[in-house]
Amino acid sequence: MSLKDQLVDKRLPSHVAIIMDGNGRWAKQRGNARVFGHKHGVKAVREVTEAAAELGIQYLTLYAFSTENWNRPKTEVDALMSLLVSTISSETSTLMKNNVRLNTIGNRESLPSGVQAKLQGCIEKTSSNTGLTLTLALSYSSRWEIIEAFKCVASKVKDSQMDINDINANLISDHLSTGGMPDPELMIRTSGEHRISNFLLWQLAYSELYFCDVLWPDFRRDDFYRALLNFQGRERRFGKTGDQIKK
Repeated sequence: MSLKDQLVDKRLPSHVAIIMDGNGRWAKQRGNARVFGHKHGVKAVREVTEAAAELGIQYLTLYAFSTENWNRPKTEVDALMSLLVSTISSETSTLMKNNVRLNTIGNRESLPSGVQAKLQGCIEKTSSNTGLTLTLALSYSSRWEIIEAFKCVASKVKDSQMDINDINANLISDHLSTGGMPDPELMIRTSGEHRISNFLLWQLAYSELYFCDVLWPDFRRDDFYRALLNFQGRERRFGKTGDQIKK
């Protein structure tokens, strides 16, 4: 029986988040510049997106470019921005074919104007799709996101649009860039690193974390299915006991 056939449809997560790590190391192992790894990572994005869409997963969020990534060498950043533009252009038809809607989170205004225009065009073109929502975290950091949310809430309290006693977990969630989306039930990180790296800190509070040694350019459908099978083998208790969950 294939890995895909072992999955239980009713126990699939509705939202999966992925830290796509290992592009640079993959390229270095082959004696190439880091951008070579980023280019080959596009195939992994395509395979995982198509696999998630086929399974009926509702949300897939990919950590594509963090605010800290702006500190990388300019040549690498420029190459990444160029790759982003070309990838959006070439993959829009694939998104349409798979009924995938594109979304972004992060400080999109900090991206080059050409990248912003391509993103907006693809977002508008795919906006009527009703299947998987693919969210790219671009120029994103969770601390930045939380700060922006608190600024917005504080401004509303100051302007008497809400009372300070109205502030609760749901209100904060609604003011994050992922407002309206369920929190990820599963977060996957590739390349053997075991940290969250400023990604969805609030949203991952009750997520199952899955770490694998596969470098992102080598990550394929079966690797994704293994992560989902691992998730389905876990007991999610949310503070309750195992006996309470089984009732």
